[in-house]
Amino acid sequence: MNHGQDNNNPEPVIVRLDHSARNEARSILYHAYRNEPTFQFLFDHRKPGYDQRVRATVRELIDLYIELNQDAIGVMVGDTLVAVAFIGEPELRLNLADQLSWRIRMVLTTGFASTRRYLDYHRKIQEMLPQPLAHQLPLMGVNPGYQNRGYGRLLLKSVEALCAENPRASGLVLDTGNSRYLPFYESEGFRSLGKVRLGDFEDHVLFREVHPDNKVAASPN
Repeated sequence: MNHGQDNNNPEPVIVRLDHSARNEARSILYHAYRNEPTFQFLFDHRKPGYDQRVRATVRELIDLYIELNQDAIGVMVGDTLVAVAFIGEPELRLNLADQLSWRIRMVLTTGFASTRRYLDYHRKIQEMLPQPLAHQLPLMGVNPGYQNRGYGRLLLKSVEALCAENPRASGLVLDTGNSRYLPFYESEGFRSLGKVRLGDFEDHVLFREVHPDNKVAASPN
């Protein structure tokens, strides 16, 4: 992981992440998702152990994407990693139900019911993917202490630039169960592919075409 720094007022730097950033990424994504409606439904926030189930899910997803050699990028401000994103390649065509070792670890750490709900949710999103297939953004978050400073927008634009390097991809797909994020994604050019009903609310699945002229440089490891 590359650390870019200006001693007085460091500029944000886009970096590619590797396994050395795993613990920092886990912390950022845990705080990003624990209060989100989608995770609260999937992992039943009303039952004891919810925080542990969120931590376990974030850990297992990060480890899976690292094992599958998928891209991960982050925003560094000085020596602090303030935002991260894990990106699934279109060619991956990931079916979590086929990831036996991942599924076993999920059942052992989050329980059978939560794992089944997560697999069902993932399958419904997969069914909405456009053709030709797009990149997916399953995990993205900003450190709570650095939110509302434009780092999320910078990170998303960097993800889009990375996706634009793949000529076989149609664009980028993400989803959110938090409707207050919709204006932000719409301002970035995302449109709706559909919705997944989760209890008494809907998770929005969004798509944005990505063009090769959208470039943001990322520092190498």
